[in-house]
Amino acid sequence: MENTVENNLHHIVIVGGGAGGLELATRLGDSLGKNKKADITLIDSTRTHVWKPLLHEIAAGSMNPDKHELEYMAQAYWHHFHFRLGRMDGLDRAKKEVTIAPFFDEDGIEVISRRTFKYDTLVIAIGSTTNDFGIKGALEYSIALDTQGQAEKFHRRLHNALVRAQTQTTPILSGQLDVVIVGAGATGVELAAELHNTTRELAEYGLDKIDVDRDIKISIIEASERLLPALPTKLSMAVELELKKLRVQVFTGERVTEVSNKGVTTHSGRFIPSELIVWAAGIKAPNFLKELDGLETNRINQLVVKQTLQTTLDENIFAFGDCAACPWIGHDGNVPPRAQAAHQQASLLVKTMKKRITNQSNLPNYRYRDYGSLVNLGRYSTVGSLMGALSGGSMYIEGLFARLMYQSLYKMHLMALHGLPEVVLQTLAHIITRRTETQVKLH
Repeated sequence: MENTVENNLHHIVIVGGGAGGLELATRLGDSLGKNKKADITLIDSTRTHVWKPLLHEIAAGSMNPDKHELEYMAQAYWHHFHFRLGRMDGLDRAKKEVTIAPFFDEDGIEVISRRTFKYDTLVIAIGSTTNDFGIKGALEYSIALDTQGQAEKFHRRLHNALVRAQTQTTPILSGQLDVVIVGAGATGVELAAELHNTTRELAEYGLDKIDVDRDIKISIIEASERLLPALPTKLSMAVELELKKLRVQVFTGERVTEVSNKGVTTHSGRFIPSELIVWAAGIKAPNFLKELDGLETNRINQLVVKQTLQTTLDENIFAFGDCAACPWIGHDGNVPPRAQAAHQQASLLVKTMKKRITNQSNLPNYRYRDYGSLVNLGRYSTVGSLMGALSGGSMYIEGLFARLMYQSLYKMHLMALHGLPEVVLQTLAHIITRRTETQVKLH
């Protein structure tokens, strides 16, 4: 037992340091932890945090993760909470304990042994993983973009493929440098645009034997009848038009049936050759949630929660973000898995935790507010729809205004973690240093 109760403080354990979990730990640390009103512990399986909507930029090489990752230990020190490294793999609701698996280094040596943590309130915010739907070969031959490590792995594979093509004495084969993206949600379409830009920039750094227009093809495969099926049709059509201008091949209404080391096969019999395949189709919560001491889950492993974000079978356990199935009031189905939902839920849980530590039972209910969607196609275009415009419905936006709105989402996340003054200084530093740096990662 690592965090034995040595005081009368209410122990809040947050599992998952994604956007929502880290924001919640930071705000609770600044309010309850700093004033010794509660003991806050954040548990995550990695040492650093990168905002998940940026992973496609890391994969394409247009962003250097070293300049955008946040050290959990430093954040905990600055904001009065504890950070513990490890992956949750068990729960004992009767004892109010979570179990953390042993942590091993890259050589397989055990660094941290198995531990348990006591809690009075447990908050689970472990996000989601890509759902491969059991498609043959998807797990073995494609790369998801759920983590920073996966994004960096794809970029290394892409860079190595380009270097290999530059130095080989034989002609470039069909599919050797082609990229296939399975799934045309925001991640898929944004990655396609970023790759169109970065492959051309990479080729300019001495890769003169590669003709990017001839040798590199980028394709998107989507089972639905249009791109971005969860977003408004007008936005979808605008994105498809921009991608076609970039010569991105778009295959809609095509369901992938098999993935191999040579390419992708669809239900219609179409074969698209590629040695670089990204799987971005669908999400599910991590599998271990299905067996978490009897807590209720749905078909994609999400923990079912009430409007208070409490799990249905245990009032001391909360869940939010992509790993939670929360009813969407006034709509059929659940709150969509978006960053804005996790941010809203984290803000609500700050209020909830303040009531919990004083034993108040009138916890606030969560109501999702949809502020619209934005899709950034790199330097080429940004489009989106804003909800709740003066018209009372949605307003389509594009161009500079849309780009500024998109950039503001990340700035809002940073302000939740650091505050306005530090974000302003970071922005100024980035503007100054970018003039002396390459615009694409070269390794």
